[in-house]
Amino acid sequence: MSFQRIVIGADTYPPDVNGAANFAHRLAAGLAARGHEVHVIRPAVRPGAPAQAVPDGLTVHDLASYPTPFHPTFRFCVPWRIRGEAARLLDRIAPDVIHVQSHFGVGRTLIRLAQRRGIPVLATNHFMPENLLGYTPLRGRAAATVSRLAWRDCVRVLGRARVVTAPTPRAVRLLREQGLGGPVLPVSCGLDLRHFGQTPARADGAGPRTVLFVGRLDAEKNVDVLLRALPSVAACTPVRAEIVGDGSRRRELERLADELGVADRVVFRGFVSEAELLDAYARCDVFCMPSIAELQSLATMEAMAAGKPVVAANAMALPHLVRPGRNGLLFPPGDVAALADALALILGDAGTAERMGEAGREIIARHDIEATLDAFEALYRGSTTIPAAEPAALLGAGHGGGEREQAAHSGR
Repeated sequence: MSFQRIVIGADTYPPDVNGAANFAHRLAAGLAARGHEVHVIRPAVRPGAPAQAVPDGLTVHDLASYPTPFHPTFRFCVPWRIRGEAARLLDRIAPDVIHVQSHFGVGRTLIRLAQRRGIPVLATNHFMPENLLGYTPLRGRAAATVSRLAWRDCVRVLGRARVVTAPTPRAVRLLREQGLGGPVLPVSCGLDLRHFGQTPARADGAGPRTVLFVGRLDAEKNVDVLLRALPSVAACTPVRAEIVGDGSRRRELERLADELGVADRVVFRGFVSEAELLDAYARCDVFCMPSIAELQSLATMEAMAAGKPVVAANAMALPHLVRPGRNGLLFPPGDVAALADALALILGDAGTAERMGEAGREIIARHDIEATLDAFEALYRGSTTIPAAEPAALLGAGHGGGEREQAAHSGR
């Protein structure tokens, strides 16, 4: 196999903590481990940071960036400010292919520069307006208008790429619904299944059962629905909730737990280390994802790889992961009573929980990161022409949850 020189353009990248950042790093590190020369171009974490070779065998290049007024950690690049430096980087690196992870400052700049140089470009979409509007004061009609404009901009920019991918068929359909033409293909974000599959078994069956949530504590994640369901679940079985992650709604959620009288049943862990995250998956009896804006949900995939049953909202791409009655249950988004019933059903039957957890391992097996890397390598090799059909290596097709998918809605 011939090795390539690949540029990954990422508008969010570690130390940022989010699914898109994690995927960009996992992709870059995985490609470097396979022998490719990989360069990541991202917004600078701090001013004047030089290019750096990192332990994963790739090189990170920082571009001038600015903090946003609406997000505590996200930094953005202004296209006209970074165009010259980005152009010099591309001329020096001379990549065989560029793979951008968004349509924001870095992504759109690299796409334009690549077109002028005849460099093939792939794009992966992780964007939904719901994931950003919650950080702004916009609501109702104003939020809907901004959402439409944001999608229009996204489609206009990504439409310049030779091939666009999204993590699931539902995410692909969403792009189609917004008017994106050309080849749009589902490729799973993938996961190191062995890493999460090696979590130890629960030490014993004593004490309350544990419901785990992992993710950002922001509006679209609907963690309040989980908290509101706890009193009803507690009436059936001893239960506690463990919340891993942080975000704009943490203080509000802590107050809500107190108001609901379940503060003593809820532990807010904040951001944790990788080892602590693995322990959290090992400790829990069921994983809950009440979010309405998931294009795939890496946390849900991690829980499945750890052998845990999943209760998730029947929204966006979550039904691609959860098969009702097999590896978990789906509930109508925002329906507190339905969520409480689903959690009580699984927590009340250890045999069912174990069976669902094992089924989850089987279902998630097709999302191994190695298969994702295979798929992208195939696209890179053929990226100078538009593929006539979906390559067999592409992941994520089919496998709906058996119930009608509901579109994501939020007041943001």
